[in-house]
Amino acid sequence: MKQLTKAEEEVMQVLWQLQKCNVAAIIDQLPEPKPAYNTISTIVRILESKGFVNHEKEGKGHIYFPLVKKSDYSNQSITKLVDGYFQGSFKSMVSFFMKENEVSLSELESILKDIKKSSDDVGEDPKEIDL
Repeated sequence: MKQLTKAEEEVMQVLWQLQKCNVAAIIDQLPEPKPAYNTISTIVRILESKGFVNHEKEGKGHIYFPLVKKSDYSNQSITKLVDGYFQGSFKSMVSFFMKENEVSLSELESILKDIKKSSDDVGEDPKEIDL
C-alpha cells in the first residue's frame, strides 16, 4: 500500500468519516482557511490513481468513497513507524511514548485493561497481559 502525503491523509480522514461525499462536502469538513475546490479535486483524483478512492457519477458531478479501510491504512502506517524508528519493537515504541508523554503506570494499566476487554469482546485469545 502506498504512503499518503499529509494533504492526502487529511482528505482521506474526511472520506473515512463521511463514507460517500462530493468535493464540496470534503471542503466543508476541512479547517480554515478552506482550500480551493480545484486543490481538493486534484487531491481526490490523486487518491483515485493510488487506489484509495473511487467514485460514482451523480448528475454532472461525482460522489467519492474510500476503497481502503482506515484500519488497514492505520495498521500499515504504525508498522512503518515502528520499523523505521523503533527497529520493529512495539515495546520500544510504547516505552518511548510513555516517557515522552509522561504516561503514568495507572494510565498504562487502564490501557492494558481496555485492550484485554476489546480482545475478550471479539473472542480473541490475547497474549498474556500482566496487569
